[in-house]
Amino acid sequence: MDVRSLFAAQKYAAQRPATEPQPGTGAVQDKFVEAAQDFATTLQEAEVTAEKSMVGDADPHALVNALAQSELAVETVVAVRNKFVEAYQEILRMPV
Repeated sequence: MDVRSLFAAQKYAAQRPATEPQPGTGAVQDKFVEAAQDFATTLQEAEVTAEKSMVGDADPHALVNALAQSELAVETVVAVRNKFVEAYQEILRMPV
């Protein structure tokens, strides 16, 4: 039996817990769900503010602020989507 391969297996087993996610940090899926919920909430708040502004119940400054927040949220989602599409296309270009 080769002793070097035994040492390599032991070192690999010792380093493996360092690559596992820490407990309590949440999965990536949870982060995406939370981000999607925040996005939907931001758009709903902007819509409510816009409706109040049309009726005359909201401050014009609040409307501008809500529109700016919704614009930033949409731009962020579009940028993330573009990165996902770009990564997917890169995977498709990989040779099999």
